[in-house]
Formats: sequence, structure tokens, C-alpha cells
Amino acid sequence: MDIGKKVELAKRAPAIELVTEEELRGLFEAKAHPKHYIGFEISGYVHLGTGLMTALKIRDLMEAGVKPCIFLADYHAWINGKMGGDLEGIRKIGMGYFKHAFVALGLPEDKVRFVLASEIYDEDYWKMVLDIMRNTTTNRMLRCVTAMGRKESDALSSAAMIYPAMQAADIFKLEVDIAHAGMDQRKVHMLAREIAPKLGEEKPVALHTGLLPGLQSCMRMNPTEDEVIEAKMSKSVPDSAIFVHESEAEIRRKIGKAVCAPKAVEGNPMLQYAEMLVLRDRPLKIERPAKFGGDLEIADSAQLRKEFAEGKLHPMDLKNAVAGELCGMLKPAREYFEKHPEYLKEMEKMRVTR
Repeated sequence: MDIGKKVELAKRAPAIELVTEEELRGLFEAKAHPKHYIGFEISGYVHLGTGLMTALKIRDLMEAGVKPCIFLADYHAWINGKMGGDLEGIRKIGMGYFKHAFVALGLPEDKVRFVLASEIYDEDYWKMVLDIMRNTTTNRMLRCVTAMGRKESDALSSAAMIYPAMQAADIFKLEVDIAHAGMDQRKVHMLAREIAPKLGEEKPVALHTGLLPGLQSCMRMNPTEDEVIEAKMSKSVPDSAIFVHESEAEIRRKIGKAVCAPKAVEGNPMLQYAEMLVLRDRPLKIERPAKFGGDLEIADSAQLRKEFAEGKLHPMDLKNAVAGELCGMLKPAREYFEKHPEYLKEMEKMRVTR
């Protein structure tokens, strides 16, 4: 595959930023199989923003020859007070339900490396964390705590100060060529890129995807960081998120209640779901009676926004089309967890006992 095609695969939706395209071209010229990384706190059920968005992007990167790594950040979740602060429980869920949510979405263990963070943390790693902090100001670290899903003004434990340094050290420890995350992690990636020369490390290419808004939220395509924290899909508000293992009935119920005001394009979550998850691969097919305009095939984002803004596409018709697509895309995950109920049982036990 030529370099141009590989770069285009990396840039496909849901990717919205590449820092930088020139560096990525050089990386593909130098390496047939660059190393990739995306890290996640282990914190509850896996939703579309974490699971499906990641799986779509990793499949693109794998097609381009990239070697992917999903980093299961147990210490990070513990610092951030997730799962009741039960570190052993966090680790069990990380290598159980959380890991298998990605396997269920088509990212098998023989093609994707799954790493539990604490298993690679050694003396050299912690020295690197301190070195990063030694070369970074307190204010810069505080600006990066939004990567934890918190505003800078939120009351944080002092451990939060080490969190961004650990994220940057994760990148260097794994010898990552491409650091991949949602736009909410951008500040940490920029910190890693800027500090790399001071530590004698290679500067990673940063690949950022858009963020799915919650079903009950309105989030602009280019939100401020505070808007991201307030409006992005959240597993802590169940009806704002679709989880990858959920039934068709539950998916349709949640989408039926989603924000989708007539003719409202800006901040409309249903438009963003259609754009980032469906239109990247295929047209969106609207099925409706002849008296309401008949069936419609929407080829791209521009057509979708035009039809909706002009009132030619009713919110319920859009919701029904998006719901049908998501039910189909998540079918493999539903079937996987039906065959492996033990992973969901582990999750439920943690939720009941915490």
C-alpha cells in the first residue's frame, strides 16, 4: 500500500486532527509497522465513544500496517477514584469485561496488544514520571487534568498532579509512534510531544478523534474543553450513553429519547452519530412511507445537514435510521456477551458491591 493511502486511512472519520500529517508520512516511510497506543481508564461499561469509535479507528490503522495497543490504565483509574478505588477489582474488570468489549467489537488478541498498565511499571518508568514532572510546571500539569474528565477548577486529590505525567510516561515506556485518543486527551499528547526532546525520547505523532455527545446533550463539533466535560457521552448517566453490549430494544429506546430538535443542525447528537459512525463507510438509508417523502439515501455529511436543516428529514426518521445502523454494528458485541456472560456478571458484581 502506498504512503498516501496509509495516511488517508489514518485521517478517516472519526479522526478530526493529525499532529502532524508530514510526520506521519515520514513515519510510514521509515517503518512498515509503526507502534500505536490508546489508553483507557477502567471505569464501568464500555459505550460507543470508547468502544465502537476506537474499534473503527483501529481497524483503519491496522489496514495501514500499524501495530495497535490498547492500554488498560488500572493505576490511572485508581487515582481517579473509579470502581470504588478497588485496585484489584479494577484490574480484574480491565482484563475481563473491558478488554473483551474490544474483542467483541472485532479487535482480537492475536492482532491487538492489550497491556495492563501496572504490569509494565518498573523503576525506570517511575524515574521517567519524575523526570517529566521535573521538566514541567505545576500550571502546565493542572491544565492537563482535563484529561481526567475534570475541570481545572474542580477539587482534586494531590495524586491528580501525577496523572498527566504518567500518561506521557506511558507513551515513552511503550515506545509509541502514534498516540491515539479523543480530543479531550489532546493536552497530554501535546505535553508528551513537547517534553520528548528533553528526555531524549522520540516525539509521537498525535491522532485525535471527535467525541460523541451524550444522547441528552448538545455539543458543538468544535467544543471548548469545559463543553466537552459537560456534554460528552458519559457512562455515569446511563440514558446519555449506549453501551456496546445492549439489546436492540434498549438502543432504540435510548435513541428515541435523544435530543434531536427539528431543523437544528448545530450540536445535534443524532447528526453527529450519523456522520462519525455511519457515513464514514456507507450511505445512511432513510426508510419512510411515500406520503412522508419516500425512502431517501444520504451520501455524505453535507447532504445530511442540508436535508435536516431544510426540514426535509424528520427527527424520528433520522433517529430510526441511526438506531437501525447501530443495532447492526453492535450485533457482534451483543452475541459475544451472550456467549460469555461471565464478563457482564463480573461487572454487575462490582457495581453491586461498590
